[in-house]
Amino acid sequence: MKYSLLLGAGLLASETKAQQYSELWGQAGEKWSAGSRLPDFSYAGYHFGEDPLPDVEVACSVKDFGAVGDGVHDDTQAFKDAIAQTERGAIFVPPGRYLITDILWIEKPHLVLRGAGPDRSVLYCPKPLEKIKPHPSATTEGRPTSNYSWSGGIVWIKGKYERAWLTKISGSAQRGERWLDVESTHRLAVGDTVLVWANDDEANTLIDYLYSGDPGETENLSKVKAHMRSRITAIEGQRVQLERPLSFDVRPEWTPLLRGGGATVYESGVEDLGFEFPNTPYEGHFTEWGYNAIAISDAVDCWVRDVRIENADSGIFLRGYNCTINGVLIESEREPDKHGKTGHHGLDMGVDCLLENFDIQTEFIHDITVDAYAARNVVKNGRGRNLTLDHHKRAPYQNLFCNLDVGEGTDIWHCGGGSALGKHSAARGVFWRFQSQQNLTLPPDKFGPPSLMFVGLKTETPSTTDIDGVWWEAIPPEELQPVDLHAAQLKRRLGVE
Repeated sequence: MKYSLLLGAGLLASETKAQQYSELWGQAGEKWSAGSRLPDFSYAGYHFGEDPLPDVEVACSVKDFGAVGDGVHDDTQAFKDAIAQTERGAIFVPPGRYLITDILWIEKPHLVLRGAGPDRSVLYCPKPLEKIKPHPSATTEGRPTSNYSWSGGIVWIKGKYERAWLTKISGSAQRGERWLDVESTHRLAVGDTVLVWANDDEANTLIDYLYSGDPGETENLSKVKAHMRSRITAIEGQRVQLERPLSFDVRPEWTPLLRGGGATVYESGVEDLGFEFPNTPYEGHFTEWGYNAIAISDAVDCWVRDVRIENADSGIFLRGYNCTINGVLIESEREPDKHGKTGHHGLDMGVDCLLENFDIQTEFIHDITVDAYAARNVVKNGRGRNLTLDHHKRAPYQNLFCNLDVGEGTDIWHCGGGSALGKHSAARGVFWRFQSQQNLTLPPDKFGPPSLMFVGLKTETPSTTDIDGVWWEAIPPEELQPVDLHAAQLKRRLGVE
């Protein structure tokens, strides 16, 4: 059975004795609108959530290029040659244990690295990224470390965004609307994918807006931006209709633009593979040299499917648009640090990305991270020993965490991030249907503004549902319907029964 199917099977089961519905959504979305408090998350993931991940035809095998797969022979060059000489299709990694000592760059579209299963085709990676390609850095407090503490992977899908300037947006529009007034439609066409782009002004009014008026300390937060990817569905005169509703206001003071929404790398993926790193003690925060499995950078419509990761500093860094991770198991036999952690970041999200069917059977400092304007991501149908939902400051906003078993529940609101970079989460994050071993309570004030929403968490805290303030709906998680808010929104948008 696929990991994605295996890991998700138990989480979607709901033996409810009663059914309760959120006042934010209702039974079938009848209480919801695009401009309401609850955001639209239905466009998250590969192809805006409209298509399943593809089964790409095999083009070659790494053994065609000399790979041995005995765990002793260095197979790095064979993998590199396979990637370099394959223009399109899946590169098959037959059952075996493959010694990899360099970064495997995938810098072209339509290329998939596929094993025979995460327990059968394993990449053993004994050399950290900092020794492969040194990239020293320092924390915001000046402590020496490596950039690979928060980025990079031994398999690295890397592209370049095509953010060409297309036209200025000439008028204002509100969140939830679809029509934009533009200066010119000369470079636009129906069906194009564009980015709606906004930059902060000197008065930092965009920061204040993204935090719904409650940003916290922001002295070190600058160059804030907001962006949203959408297709164009109509052009009438100097007006453009977007396929999806705006997820933020458009105002002249933020110099709003339409930019190109593509990238040089798309339709590439990693699937059915295991990643193993040396079983060395974890020395703690910012000591990581880059035992990291997978990275996706500056790419769109890419994916990771059915992988197992063992003994990693960090698991997957997903820094693209509309990418999907479906099925990942993360384990570790490393001796933990004094806080019981075995690594830094488990899974790190991008923009409009989807993470589903995951199982984190160890404890990272940050199990799941949204950071730096990460927006409209969906994290659902997953579990962990004691999940931390790390909101890493710098205005991550409107992210959905849905149908999770957070394990113990003692560290769920534990977050990182430097000083004076805003509260951990910005506006309208949604936390929907959480099972936990202990009762959960509201996070501290520094976590985020009152515009966050908490629905169906295991708790003894009574409901508070102020439409302009704290929203805490104390519905028992086993009674909350729909179980999967993202799936319900997607079905409603696509008209699926």
